[in-house]
Amino acid sequence: MALASLIANIGLVVTGAAVRLTDSGLGCPTWPKCTDASYTTTSAMGVHGVIEFGNRLLGIALFVVALACFISAWTQRPRRRRQVRLSLLVLLGIPGQGVVGGITVLTNLNPWVVGLHFLLSMALIAAAYALWKSTDEGDGLPVFLVPTPLRHLTTVMAVVSAAVIVLGVVVTGSGPHSGDNGAKRNGLDPAAVAQAHADLVFLLVGLTVALWFAFRAVHAPRAAKAALTLLIIELSQGLIGFVQYFTHLPVALVAAHMLGASLVWAGTVAVLLAIRDRPDLPAADPASPQADEPTTSRYQSKAGSRS
Repeated sequence: MALASLIANIGLVVTGAAVRLTDSGLGCPTWPKCTDASYTTTSAMGVHGVIEFGNRLLGIALFVVALACFISAWTQRPRRRRQVRLSLLVLLGIPGQGVVGGITVLTNLNPWVVGLHFLLSMALIAAAYALWKSTDEGDGLPVFLVPTPLRHLTTVMAVVSAAVIVLGVVVTGSGPHSGDNGAKRNGLDPAAVAQAHADLVFLLVGLTVALWFAFRAVHAPRAAKAALTLLIIELSQGLIGFVQYFTHLPVALVAAHMLGASLVWAGTVAVLLAIRDRPDLPAADPASPQADEPTTSRYQSKAGSRS
């Protein structure tokens, strides 16, 4: 269920891209209704109304999947509080995403609001990935598998990755494919913003390469594998970005680039979570002389033995 939620959140980004790239952003010109008189699309709205309303229906399906995740987390025994919190975060984020989407329509596709709509999807993808990851680990305190300097470098990489995503949103708001022929752009120079975006991408790729070699050097195979996967995604995304720029942003490549952005962010979260482990909570044994031993010291000892 957690994996389905992650896939659905990424899928919603792609369908949202389809809405924008087909100029269907105002296919339903109001919100929460599709028209002033109907909650659903009408024949008068044409294909644009069908596309926009279809995206709204997918949002409802996404909510159903998230609700199923929350119910599963709440009813499983023993109940794992971290999974309950993460599934609830995803569940509550989806109505919030719907509200931001409604504001997007009501502001006639203001590029800054459209960007916020996309960034909220990135936050939901991160939470959904963390929920999926939690199904394969315990609930003990985190045990870091790499030295502190590499933890810091991983954090820097994640910050740069987030900056790449944010600046990509700004680039999108400055160029074509606004979602509707009459929608405004943010007024920034597309070439200048795209160059700044590309510069950050080069930095991100360099940091990822450094992490891959560093993780291999300290014998952290899981983290190295996550970094290599992220690097492959970044290189693929960069290739799509350059081709779409020099071919004047064909619709198919722009859609692929938005999918790539979602995968880059999911890969970034994967690296962040791969540098630590969460063991199972130790079973309490009142008869054991170690029952009162602080769990933190035991996990620290485990981390030391791994290093």
